[in-house]
Amino acid sequence: MTINEEAAVNESFKSTIKLALKDGFFIISGIFSAAFGLESFLFPNRFIDGGATGISLLVAEVSDWPLFVLIVLVNIPFLVLGFRVIGRSFAIKATIAILGLAIVLATVSFPEITQDKLLVAVFGGFFLGAGIGLSVRGGGVLDGTEVLAIFLSRKLGTTIGDIIILINILVFIAAAYFLSIETALYSMLTYLAASRTLDFVIEGIEEYTGVTIISDYSDEIRSMIIGVLGRGVTIYPAKGGYGKHGVHNEYDVLFTVITRLEIRRLNIEISKIDPKAFVVMNKINDTRGGMIKKRSI
Repeated sequence: MTINEEAAVNESFKSTIKLALKDGFFIISGIFSAAFGLESFLFPNRFIDGGATGISLLVAEVSDWPLFVLIVLVNIPFLVLGFRVIGRSFAIKATIAILGLAIVLATVSFPEITQDKLLVAVFGGFFLGAGIGLSVRGGGVLDGTEVLAIFLSRKLGTTIGDIIILINILVFIAAAYFLSIETALYSMLTYLAASRTLDFVIEGIEEYTGVTIISDYSDEIRSMIIGVLGRGVTIYPAKGGYGKHGVHNEYDVLFTVITRLEIRRLNIEISKIDPKAFVVMNKINDTRGGMIKKRSI
């Protein structure tokens, strides 16, 4: 093996170790955050969440089964499905994360923080959502519902979001029947808080927005985006097709990707150049490469 080859192998090994440590940190942090949300807020006050976690909490409330056992049992079918649908690496990390959550729930004692129902719903959902989101950042899951949603969306031709909503509707109907309507309503607040926190943890504050700009001053706007915002621009040649006679003016369409914190600044700068510019914005979940500043973790 040459010196360059040996250096490449060492660099690859270091990168693998670094990635494994980062994933481990996210999963462990997620486990303790979720366990804190469950033990200190939701479970003592008989609140539930959506998905597999909600099913586990609901069964624990109406039976003598301990929560840490149900967390594992309810997620087993999802883990098997995840192995088939997504892959071995995901299934292994998800299994480690869910077993870790069960162990923490069984061995670590968390104090009950409050009995105020609104605080329980909001902060219980916050810590649970943060835990699930951190585990996803680490390559695993603490709730296997999305695996089922991915599988059913492929089979039925629907969106993942539609499947998740349907599952959670069934969970909350069951909560209203077995617990109470009030508990089910508060549990919906818990789910909303958890889902928003999960999105924030995964996407971060730098949520990306794709911006398409059509203007007669495309060169000036392109220079502004590159010089002022420091972003890259893709240029598409296009023809217009508007008006009664379908006018076919030729122009350049600009496309760039910015963070949501830069939207207002972009709009102000475009207005200075061309107040009549046609601007379309679309949410983007993630990007790779290019002139986009990525999160450090």
